Amino acid sequence: MATVSLKTIEQNDNVSLFSICFEGSEESEFEKFMLKFKDNATYNKDYNTIILALAKIIDKGALERFFRIEGKMSDNVAALSIDSRKLRLYCLRISDQILILGNGGAKLTRTYEEDTELSGYVMDLQKFDKVLIEAQKNGTVTIEKNIITDIQSATFNI
Repeated sequence: MATVSLKTIEQNDNVSLFSICFEGSEESEFEKFMLKFKDNATYNKDYNTIILALAKIIDKGALERFFRIEGKMSDNVAALSIDSRKLRLYCLRISDQILILGNGGAKLTRTYEEDTELSGYVMDLQKFDKVLIEAQKNGTVTIEKNIITDIQSATFNI
């Protein structure tokens, strides 16, 4: 079991972007993704496309059309829907106004389940999705529009 918190990446009237941050780590999962791929020549085009897609989301909101469902029907796991066949960034689309960015990587297998690294990132998000829903049910956090109340001080065990 791991302890995670949410780190705010970007917040404006349209959308709030957060990322999961594991206890003991300076970087959030999204920051790890950026560090891993920003200077990677092989995936440079895909990386830039993902960053542009995030800029569009910051501008317009986390609209459903920007994503492709990746997890199970019962969770909110999605990947940015870009033309890339190679690079995936996994996230939890909570609403049009709240997006939780995870980690990602090069998709070299037919499905993410066939790749232990990608599968791990998706499972982290699925576990976090469950505990976030639970935290809303028991009143630990509340989600209103683009705000998750009390999220800065909250920690979750996944």
